[in-house]
Amino acid sequence: MFNCPLHANKYIPGEYREDAEKLFPPGGFSAEKGPDGAAAAAFAEILGIGADYRRLLGVNKSGRETHQFLEHFQNNLDLLIQKTWVEKADEVRKEKLEDEIPGFIAEIERGDFQEALKDFGAILEELAYLFFGAQSAREDFIEYALRIDIQMGLFWWYGGQLGCLQPKNSGGDTQGCDKPAGAEGLWAVLLIGICYLTNF
Repeated sequence: MFNCPLHANKYIPGEYREDAEKLFPPGGFSAEKGPDGAAAAAFAEILGIGADYRRLLGVNKSGRETHQFLEHFQNNLDLLIQKTWVEKADEVRKEKLEDEIPGFIAEIERGDFQEALKDFGAILEELAYLFFGAQSAREDFIEYALRIDIQMGLFWWYGGQLGCLQPKNSGGDTQGCDKPAGAEGLWAVLLIGICYLTNF
């Protein structure tokens, strides 16, 4: 699921594919501008979180409303993790995942959205394992999740794309991925997942 398969989009129903591909373009995004904010807003609508997403996108990221929202996110994510049933051997994974959330939130509060996106992708990978077990690592996981529920399947597809979210290199310059991408675009993409899990 989380290894950027080239064929991932083939599972996405046609009516959602264009918006999904705009959010995660095959060639990457401009290092200066970052991901497309309009594509992120369209994808948030598809996931059913458009109203919350638009409201939070427009508030001060270091303000009270964002802080309260991140607290709700953390509380809900903690509940989701605690309520997953796993084998005794996997209890350590649950505890480790819970321990990672405060650091992830601290990255957001510092405005380090590139690092937060990377860590959020890892959090979602672990969360998928807790929810679905070994199925989450199978090549057809997205197809499986889409059969259960379209929005949930699209959300897990989104989670799998976060690790692929790299600035495109120009002229073979391999250092292009080290350039800081547009913070607003990264925040827009990150906020999709935070809103979805807060309302899950």
